[in-house]
Amino acid sequence: QIKVESLDEKGNIVKGPYTVMIHVEDINDNPPEFDQVEYTGVVRQNSRPGKPFLYVHATDRDDPATPHAQLTYNILHHFPNPYTEMLFQIDNVTGAISLSKMGSHYLDPQKQDTFTLVVTAKDMAGMTMNAFTSSTDVIITVKESLWKAPPTIHIQENSTQVHPVNISQVRSNEPDVIYDLLQREKLPRFPFSIDGNGVIYVTEPLDREEKDSYTFFAVTKDNKGDLVDKPLHIHVTVEDINDNPPVCQQALTVIEVQENEGGGSNIGRLIATDMDKEGTLNSRLQFKIESQVPAIPTNNLFFIQQDTGILQLTGPSLKKRIASTYSLKVLVTDAVFQTICDVQIHVIDINDRIPIFEKSDYHNVTVAESVPVGTLLLEIQATDEDEPDTGSSYIIYQVKEGDPNNTFIIETDPETNRGFVKINKALDFETAPVYNLVINATNPEPLVPGVQYNSSSLTLFKVFVTNVDEPPVFHKTVYNKQVSEDIPVNTLIMTVEAYDPEGDTVRIYKIVLKEIQGKCAQYLACRKIFFYKVSSSSRRWRCGGVVANNAAQKSKTTLTLHLNDVNDNPPQLSMDNPPFFCYPLRGGERAFIQATDVDENCCHSTFTFSLADDMNTRNNWQISKVNATHAYLSPKHANLEEKVYTVPVIINDNGKPPLETRVNLEVNICKCSSEESCF
Repeated sequence: QIKVESLDEKGNIVKGPYTVMIHVEDINDNPPEFDQVEYTGVVRQNSRPGKPFLYVHATDRDDPATPHAQLTYNILHHFPNPYTEMLFQIDNVTGAISLSKMGSHYLDPQKQDTFTLVVTAKDMAGMTMNAFTSSTDVIITVKESLWKAPPTIHIQENSTQVHPVNISQVRSNEPDVIYDLLQREKLPRFPFSIDGNGVIYVTEPLDREEKDSYTFFAVTKDNKGDLVDKPLHIHVTVEDINDNPPVCQQALTVIEVQENEGGGSNIGRLIATDMDKEGTLNSRLQFKIESQVPAIPTNNLFFIQQDTGILQLTGPSLKKRIASTYSLKVLVTDAVFQTICDVQIHVIDINDRIPIFEKSDYHNVTVAESVPVGTLLLEIQATDEDEPDTGSSYIIYQVKEGDPNNTFIIETDPETNRGFVKINKALDFETAPVYNLVINATNPEPLVPGVQYNSSSLTLFKVFVTNVDEPPVFHKTVYNKQVSEDIPVNTLIMTVEAYDPEGDTVRIYKIVLKEIQGKCAQYLACRKIFFYKVSSSSRRWRCGGVVANNAAQKSKTTLTLHLNDVNDNPPQLSMDNPPFFCYPLRGGERAFIQATDVDENCCHSTFTFSLADDMNTRNNWQISKVNATHAYLSPKHANLEEKVYTVPVIINDNGKPPLETRVNLEVNICKCSSEESCF
């Protein structure tokens, strides 16, 4: 601002003064200047993407009220750059440098711990090619992440320490976070906690026999409750101590020993358990015989292996006439505890007597061939002089001769050794009118050497079978036939034949589809199966089986008609919700669509997906096949408006003949919430 006035020759003011304002307009003649020649910063591995760890700052001497001094920051290069995407990012307004998602995931100081970024500052808000650009180097050091899962934590069970007890600690890369523990499995009582410094505590004594390990997650949250770091797996193993005594598996272990068992024979095993950790000294058990009652003929008839609990005889065979039962007290110990287990040894008689029948011939019985299976024909009796209620005296009756098809069965009453001869299979006069049976009696326990079964263990019995009028018999129990589901009425399906066991003539039925009464269909997998029955009088179809008449006798069989599918249902889209894309489009989006078909080939359908042949649809959308039943629908470009589009989709199946469906699929392009859903 200057003042101007005019003077005469004498210096007097003629005019003025006048104020003249001169405005100097700024031009962009100053480049940006960083306030440091070089910047250095430190970032932790796996730090949260987008959280600044360093700021760069530049100034411009041009007029700050003009674009000449408005600066924009960018990362021009970073060295090295082992990936296709940048590991670092910068806020182009504030100059805040942070990790990108790629950097948060892949940065590893073991592989590369130093990076150099070339950061530029451009004036004119970066909007013109004539803007000035300055650059600076930013040296970044990558340090190992503090947020790491600790090694497996080992805690001794039943600790007597005052709880809670510090067992480990985790540290976040971020300050001012809230630490928390999340259970992997829902426990009635969760015995762990974490404080504000990431110190993990066990809050009460643990019992390995109740639960030998725990797995849970340590997490960090911000003040809004959102997760900051990836959850860490925390593994806790509960170490065993010897706090459980041996336990006898049975209150009384009973062992049977035959009289003829020799010295050194294994006669049985005493089993005991210990709930302490298997395979450790805490659960190692040792056995010792403390006493034997009675102590005859000596007090050391038995020996027990120290580490296995196997019992053995020490001397000659036992004699039942001397003692029929021995009682042992066995001491079972681990390193700390001991338990007494009771063992009872029964000396059993050897099988030196054979069963002897009270009769050598039970003569005969006459029965009709129609007698039902299970009918009792005869009671027989043999006796055995060996010790009662043992395998040496129990009697097994069998038909030794005369019954090649096992038509008869003999059951034994275990209390009396009485035998009951019963019918096991249906009798048939035409096949076998008479049976000459030879029955033997044996023991489940083998006979001792030198003793053999003889004729005293055999008896005879004859069965006469009388004829009765039997119903006709179909050649098959079930008839199966496959036809197409569009089979015409009056089509011959099959011929069913039956015969009479007595040789009488039986009609032959030709089954023709006349009328279906009611809906007799059900879907099994992908096949339709119908069940039918026809009577000889009405020849009408109904659910059931084919009937053959023969005088007073009647028989019935089942016809299963399998209907082969015809491709008569077009394919359909199968989607719970219509597809949507988040606005604005970024490119590369795609939606998953699925087709189904209710025809028989549903299990192996192949569909072809295409778009209707109109210009607007083909310019905006494209469809690509994923597999036989699925395809991707995706926009062709990112310029679609925010609205609901109707996309005509054509689906063809692979049936014979193939069928086609046109579906107008509504696709919503909408603004999305943070959960990637329309709002």
